[in-house]
Amino acid sequence: MAAKTLLLALLAMASSLAMASDPSPLQDFCVADKDSKVLVNGFVCKDPKVRWQPKSSSSLLAMASSLAMASDPSPLQDFCVADKASKAPSNFIHPKAYRWLPKSFSLLLALASSHALASDPSPLQDFCVADMDSKVRVNGFVCKDPTVVKAEDFFSTGLDKAGDTGKKLGSNVTAVNVNKIVGLNTLGISMVRIDYAPKGLNAPHTHPRATEILTVIEGQLFVGFVTSNSDNGNRLFTKMLKKGDVFVFPEGLIHFQFNPGHTNTVAIGALSSQNPGTITIANAVFGSKPPISDEVLAKAFQITRMAAKTLLLALLAVASSLAMASDPSPLQDFCVADKASKVLVNGFVCKDPKVVKAEDFFFRGLDKAGDTGKKLGSNVTAVNVNKLAGLNTLGISMVRIDYAPRGLNPPHTHPRATEILTVIEGQLFVGFVTSNSDNGNRLFTKMLKKGDVFVFPQGLIHFQFNPGYTNTVAIGALSSQNPGTITVADAVFGSKPPISDEVLAKAFQVDKKTIDWLQAQF
Repeated sequence: MAAKTLLLALLAMASSLAMASDPSPLQDFCVADKDSKVLVNGFVCKDPKVRWQPKSSSSLLAMASSLAMASDPSPLQDFCVADKASKAPSNFIHPKAYRWLPKSFSLLLALASSHALASDPSPLQDFCVADMDSKVRVNGFVCKDPTVVKAEDFFSTGLDKAGDTGKKLGSNVTAVNVNKIVGLNTLGISMVRIDYAPKGLNAPHTHPRATEILTVIEGQLFVGFVTSNSDNGNRLFTKMLKKGDVFVFPEGLIHFQFNPGHTNTVAIGALSSQNPGTITIANAVFGSKPPISDEVLAKAFQITRMAAKTLLLALLAVASSLAMASDPSPLQDFCVADKASKVLVNGFVCKDPKVVKAEDFFFRGLDKAGDTGKKLGSNVTAVNVNKLAGLNTLGISMVRIDYAPRGLNPPHTHPRATEILTVIEGQLFVGFVTSNSDNGNRLFTKMLKKGDVFVFPQGLIHFQFNPGYTNTVAIGALSSQNPGTITVADAVFGSKPPISDEVLAKAFQVDKKTIDWLQAQF
């Protein structure tokens, strides 16, 4: 009996590991180097600056495969707050069901059920210390030879030292990520110390690859995050934190911290990635290199071109020196969302497979043009798990986007998905902005014609604009059943309740009257 139980557990584990999702990104993008002879799970990365050609494959170190080996569940919505009072439904496995088993069997069963839910590539050995000298580019870093690894590879000093808050925003982030501690490679975590002068601000920003948990060490903080777009708008959650308080900022959402007091504040944060990335909204939108077209920004923020230029000139580069996991992988053929269930999970509970029908995998109407009569002249028709219940656990969705002449899908992010888009009719000017770096926020743009395809990496701010005088239609696919959308202008200037004008005035380096006027547009 024990042997059979062990066999069943091992078989379950084997099948769950075989369903691993694509490797999760550890940087803004990792363009495949098709000429490399190095074999990894996927492809080696091309040098983001120049095309790199290896001199000799014999000098390359053996690399760990970045297979998804179950991390924490990946988010399918902005957040999924734990319901501690909920009882396990009858069709779910309850941990107490196996209390009669020996501990070793219980451990195996738990492992078997923990299917691949990729965040940062999970470790396949005790550690994979980053080899910063290797010229091989992968998603993350190649492993250093374990025989030469030393304690210093897991060590950093100086987080007790206050950062320089003399810059205009009055804050400073000291990051301890894989670039500072090479032993963090593949371990899916990093740390920051944030110092705030009186009235200091860590301006509205996102981490495209990480959730952040933060605690106040000294002083006080007013903190908040804004949810992604919904029928009810972008909801703002705020809290005043004192020493010892803890707050969580969900992955990919715009958030900020502000010291309202007259003494210095210190906070320590941890992030669920070795390289979380940071996108400071003001810098990315108004300070990219080259700049986003003032016509695009004027329409997105509902202001004149001159006002957009004035706002752009008013901004200073506030460089932060910092530097997602896919949907749960299926464990059966399908898990059609049971919308009638009162059980709340990350995603949806499965409908009984006996009552599943073809209509659960069907949606009609993507041939119909959306209403582009709104102010921005665009319309997104989404086919996600809320429209197509059969998408649950399958990690993909689709959109049709209609653009009137001069229509704009304004700068926005998808916190849980990469988007791939093709033009069906007309033309589009598209672009995305990389996360913060020492060289600023780089803008990639392209003019697309019918049949052209473009990719917007997960979590990065991007836009599409129809520069022509005829309608344009595009079809996009996104790597999540529920990608989420955060329209930058709406989230920053139109949240409910509004973000403090003092916070925004400091973030965008303009006066409060300008902020109040901008908020009035939303």
